[in-house]
Amino acid sequence: MVVVMQSEASEEQIQTVIDRLVSLGFDIHRSTGASHTVLGAVGVRPDFDAREFELLAGVREVVRITQPYKLASRAFQPAGTIVEFANGVRIGGPEVVVAAGPCAVESQEQIGAIAAEVAKNGARMLRGGAFKPRTSPYSFQGLGEQGLRWLREAAEKNGLLAVSEIMDASQMTMMLPYVDMLQVGARNMQNYHLLRVLGAAGKPVLLKRGMSATLEELLLSAEYIMSSGNHKVILCERGIRTFETSTRNTLDIAAIPVIKKLSHLPILADPSHGTGRRDKVPPMTLAAVAAGADGLLLEVHNDPEKALSDGAQSLFFEQFEKLMVQLRALAPVVGRRVA
Repeated sequence: MVVVMQSEASEEQIQTVIDRLVSLGFDIHRSTGASHTVLGAVGVRPDFDAREFELLAGVREVVRITQPYKLASRAFQPAGTIVEFANGVRIGGPEVVVAAGPCAVESQEQIGAIAAEVAKNGARMLRGGAFKPRTSPYSFQGLGEQGLRWLREAAEKNGLLAVSEIMDASQMTMMLPYVDMLQVGARNMQNYHLLRVLGAAGKPVLLKRGMSATLEELLLSAEYIMSSGNHKVILCERGIRTFETSTRNTLDIAAIPVIKKLSHLPILADPSHGTGRRDKVPPMTLAAVAAGADGLLLEVHNDPEKALSDGAQSLFFEQFEKLMVQLRALAPVVGRRVA
């Protein structure tokens, strides 16, 4: 349930409503906008009569939310959420934010060269895996904390934010000093223990859609993080598993406008994993922006043919540069901009 307060409601009136909701067993999440305060009441009360709150002083309206996700619902926050970072980057606003870099950090020289290139062409974030969940136990698994050190060093040198995947709750304390945003991979979207830990950490979270997950399941995973206290959640459409074999996954472009209608959370698109082929990344990138994506997660490598992981879907430097030029031309058409 959502209680929308009047714009002129006093703090005392707001607190009265909060106290009443708490006495009935609801957990309260407060959102204060430019014009009014919204109170999200989370709890199971099928016998609850919303009319008793509609008559309280300062209340404008009471809205029952039928979706199982409450905090992630657009009813809780009609205006879209903007996740802000220390260097002024804002995901969810007019700018389409690009996070680019290799699938995995392979060496100090490699991540340094890639960081310089993507920053030069307008990326605002440097992505790079230090812990890699691979299908085969014999595949390259990442460099661990050393990889994170090199990622942080390259990001700071080039004025970028750093994003990397966390695979287990035990890695949290070690990772926090190195990254500006923690990524939850598709395989961990429903790792509920990890999601709750991320909720307590307070750092922005990039939550990828699971390989066979519905949009409702994605939003419920976001709800785990938000209900644990962290509302800095950014969703990511990275392709789902279908019967089609021409591409690695099927990038669900339609999910982007659907999410925009259901939720206030910003959403990125990952056409690299969504297609698995570098020649298909540019057209799907442009399609994702046209569909309303707030940002992009792109794999770029200085030598894709020798990459230790996902080389086939990583862009060459010249491809990335050309794509950024195309994005700058397209973005204004849909009311957005690219750095």
